Amino acid sequence: MQQFQKSTILQALPQADSELVKKAQQGNNKAFEELVRRYEQKVYNIAFRMLGKEEEAKDAMQDSFLRAYRFISKFKGESTFYTWLYRITTNVCLTRLKQRQKKESLTLSLDQPIADAEDAQREIPDFKYSPELLHERQVMQKALQSAINELPSEYRSVIVLRELQGLSNKEVSKALRLTVASVKSRLHRGRVFLRNRLSKYIENKNIISEKDKN
Repeated sequence: MQQFQKSTILQALPQADSELVKKAQQGNNKAFEELVRRYEQKVYNIAFRMLGKEEEAKDAMQDSFLRAYRFISKFKGESTFYTWLYRITTNVCLTRLKQRQKKESLTLSLDQPIADAEDAQREIPDFKYSPELLHERQVMQKALQSAINELPSEYRSVIVLRELQGLSNKEVSKALRLTVASVKSRLHRGRVFLRNRLSKYIENKNIISEKDKN
């Protein structure tokens, strides 16, 4: 009976990523599906922060998992699976950004409408906040995403992985194949860029607030 309980408990424990990867490499599709389930939200978040558009982020997420499935046999375990997956996602997004910039450079005209922030990430409302606070959070999220959209791509990938996904400098260096020193340098420059952009937003907000008071 005790042995049965122990066996049942072990079966109930979630499998490590490394175990699922080995099974996926052996052709076990269910193992890969479990990896997708574990990381699809994080991959989407990276893609959205990198690209700033919901539909494009979904496409990038699917593309990232398709590439991971295609090349899983080449994963040697030199880094964690999620670091390897984030590298794939970042590369997919950087490629899309280059394609977008190339397309925009060909189609840009003076009468082209300026894109607004309607593609900012939608969040499920938390009703413990007042409508005013909720609105303020949404406005700040839009301002943050707008600032991220303006980041040069080499800074954007570092900021997204380090600040928004919580990876360590070492993990970011592995994901992007950079030295830790390069990660720190790009992180610092990206932070300065965002701080300057958001400080302008805060200044403008304060000016509007003062006008409302008067």
